[in-house]
Amino acid sequence: MNPSQAGATDKENVAVTDGNINGARVEDADVERDVERDDVGGTDGVEARSAERVDDIDAGDDARDADADAGDADAGDADDDSESDSEGDAEGDAEGDAEGDAEGDAEGDAEGDAEGDAEDDEPDVEQLEAEGDIAADYIEGLLDIGDFDGDIDMDVEGDRAMVSVVSDTDTALDELVGNKGEVLEALQELTRLAVHRQTGRRSRLMLDVGGYRERRRTQLSKLGTEAAEEVRRTGSAKPLSPMTPFERKVVHDAVAGAGLRSESEGEEPNRYVVVYPAG
Repeated sequence: MNPSQAGATDKENVAVTDGNINGARVEDADVERDVERDDVGGTDGVEARSAERVDDIDAGDDARDADADAGDADAGDADDDSESDSEGDAEGDAEGDAEGDAEGDAEGDAEGDAEGDAEDDEPDVEQLEAEGDIAADYIEGLLDIGDFDGDIDMDVEGDRAMVSVVSDTDTALDELVGNKGEVLEALQELTRLAVHRQTGRRSRLMLDVGGYRERRRTQLSKLGTEAAEEVRRTGSAKPLSPMTPFERKVVHDAVAGAGLRSESEGEEPNRYVVVYPAG
């Protein structure tokens, strides 16, 4: 090898050595950068994970606080509901007691009124005579208005005041009787009302005009007796035609006198008597 070739070879070796050194330096620099990235990445990861755990802990605490607040709210609502229910029950009981007392008082008053009415239904003779006087004055005024001639008789029969209008002729007062006694019944109710307005007591006064009720009493007594005999013979109940309260009472009395039973059925003005067999 000549000197020039040896020199070239040495230069190449030196270049290779320098390249290896430079390559090693580059590799060392890359390693250092990787280490730094690892260090930084590791620190950041720890900090990130720590932050996440802190957030999780805070979230759990918030959830527990929310649950606690909800529990307190539910407990408060339950207390309020309990108080409201208690107050409502107490008010309901109080109202119920008040209503019960009011109903009891009302029933007591009604019973007292009924007893008072029962007592009023049993007037003495002086009261009945006073009713007769009031009724006579009222009927006399009606006769004057209608220009009817008639005399007024007063009496007491049992627990009733009896007032009768009589005339010298049998037909003079027929207009005050009407068909089947309808006008007479209306006059009697008006007369009872006039008595009640002055005495304040319910009146059971009986009014007769031209002897109509006496004649009708005789007819109905005979009718009741005959109906009782028929029912006893056939063993079947017998309904009669509709009658006024006065007429039904006469029939009931006649049937009872014959030893049988009778009842009133239907509604006014078509209420009637039914005669039943014994037993």
